[in-house]
Amino acid sequence: CKILRCNSEYVAATLHLRGPGRGSAFCTALRSYSLCTRRTARTCRGDLAFHSAVHGIEDLMIQNNCSKEGPTAPARPRPPAPNPQGFESLDICDYERSFLYKHGRPPGFQHCAAFGDPHIRTFHDDFHTCRVEGSWPLLDNDYLFVQATSSPVAKGSNATVTSKLTIIFKNMKECIDQKVYQAELDNVPAAFQDGSVNGGARPGGSSLLIWERSPGRHVEIRADYIGTTIAVRQAGRQLSFSIRAAEEVARAFSEEQDLQLCVGGCPHSQRLSRSPRGHGRVPAETARALCREMLPVEDVYFQSCVFDVVTSGDANFTMAAHGALEDARLFLPNAEKLHIFQ
Repeated sequence: CKILRCNSEYVAATLHLRGPGRGSAFCTALRSYSLCTRRTARTCRGDLAFHSAVHGIEDLMIQNNCSKEGPTAPARPRPPAPNPQGFESLDICDYERSFLYKHGRPPGFQHCAAFGDPHIRTFHDDFHTCRVEGSWPLLDNDYLFVQATSSPVAKGSNATVTSKLTIIFKNMKECIDQKVYQAELDNVPAAFQDGSVNGGARPGGSSLLIWERSPGRHVEIRADYIGTTIAVRQAGRQLSFSIRAAEEVARAFSEEQDLQLCVGGCPHSQRLSRSPRGHGRVPAETARALCREMLPVEDVYFQSCVFDVVTSGDANFTMAAHGALEDARLFLPNAEKLHIFQ
């Protein structure tokens, strides 16, 4: 059964196709993948990886509006014979390629974000506005620990903002040394705490990289060894956090690691209504006008923006909500879930 060859050819063809512009090239790769599986159908009939690949292709064709008829890529030259280990011939520190090799389909992904007051968008697309003063874990699993530290947005206010983020990439023997990233207000560095910008001297060290998207304001950390990308931003006097995590990674925790805002949202006792009450620092209509300039769709990002501007009096909070929405647009596997209406 040659299904693994089909899988590896599909991975090679789509490895550099990212984002909404991948369109026709991605459909061409899917049709080629489908053609390859049909050619192996007779010998692979009883193979689980073959059936997984066939179903995965059908789902991806539907999700990406690909027609079954159309151009396919020319056959790729046969690669050198794999080594006896098979799986080790792939880069073990490239999660997406390894997952596809093992399962015959790409991995699923989840998105979580914390921004503004803070507002939490969980992996399950629940949306909470939280009080959570002090330090709280956003994530605590076998691969990652992320802690957000919050302080009051203004003197005497119940609302808080994230003023410090600590992210620990846990040691993974084959790929990276443990790395710690820390951001504080007016200090969003483009390096880990030890001054490095990658996962260290191990063979897979380049599978963890940090990029500066906007000096002192926006960094992106790509952890390819666990199929995860993190964005950290500062807008005004607050930090925000966004993550696109492989489902398998997001779920890798025990019962003891039960307090994770990205998984369960903020505890009931810490939740706030997003309807500002009493006297805000900015009239609600003024806040709505400011937010509408950056966020034309009146979804929870818009509501959160209005809440933050009214509560803080700081128009920079429009940038916090806008940045979170842009991260969601980039990170969410399902574009239909981009906007949440409550």
